[in-house]
Amino acid sequence: MHELSEALKSIWCFAKWVRIESQLFKKLSQFSSLKRSNIDHMTMTFEKKIKILQEKFFLSSSQVNVNNIAKSFIFLTVSFNSRITKDEVKQTIRWVKADKASSASNISNKALQASLTKLISILTSLFNACITYKYHLKQFKKAQTIVLCKLKKSDYINSKMYRLIALLNIMSKALKSIMIKRLSDIVETHHMLSNAQMKVRCKQFMILTLNLLINQVHTVWSCEIKYVIFMLSLNVIKAFNQVSHVKLLHTLKMKRTLSYIIEWTCSFLKNRETLLIFDE
Repeated sequence: MHELSEALKSIWCFAKWVRIESQLFKKLSQFSSLKRSNIDHMTMTFEKKIKILQEKFFLSSSQVNVNNIAKSFIFLTVSFNSRITKDEVKQTIRWVKADKASSASNISNKALQASLTKLISILTSLFNACITYKYHLKQFKKAQTIVLCKLKKSDYINSKMYRLIALLNIMSKALKSIMIKRLSDIVETHHMLSNAQMKVRCKQFMILTLNLLINQVHTVWSCEIKYVIFMLSLNVIKAFNQVSHVKLLHTLKMKRTLSYIIEWTCSFLKNRETLLIFDE
């Protein structure tokens, strides 16, 4: 009886909201005026706001010296199967959370997962075609970026008070995940990375990281000469948007990565675009 009473109470509360509050006009929140710094002038126009957000979140790649790249180096390759299987596609798409927001394609993760049985052959053929022609589809490069206010800030005039949420094409994310998995397998199989690198590596857990750090400290302490220990920890994820594409692709070649991965990566990095969404 108690559960029935609570259920009826919830229904009546919902009915009251539909009858009264849902009919009230709610004013949309307005995107605040912006400025680059405390000494800069306030920006009111839509175009200038877009310019400030672009400068803040979508920095152009820094100018780097590419003269030291060897142009006549003979790049070796390793043996690896390039065909994408149905199991790879199925496992990757099912791994994505079903309730995530859809991208500009308006294809939700839940809908794609529900129809995966019928689409698995088509998606596998599509992904293999991308690998064969070393081409990342133009539709896969389109994204939507939602600008959100950070919570509990005193004012929202400075562009630092905002954060972004990128909505990416689920099929593009699936293909990218497959390629990342393959690249990781090649890297681990052929020992292309330093043992000291822990981030985004298979079986490199936090306990192993701490043990390695402790062992290195004790090794230094055991030396006859007393050294002062400094530790430098680098997180390269936030710096990725400013990485030189030329040097990145050259590094992949120097690491003896397969040519189809390098050429597909080159296509993946080119001509990407996003649509900024915010209240105005």
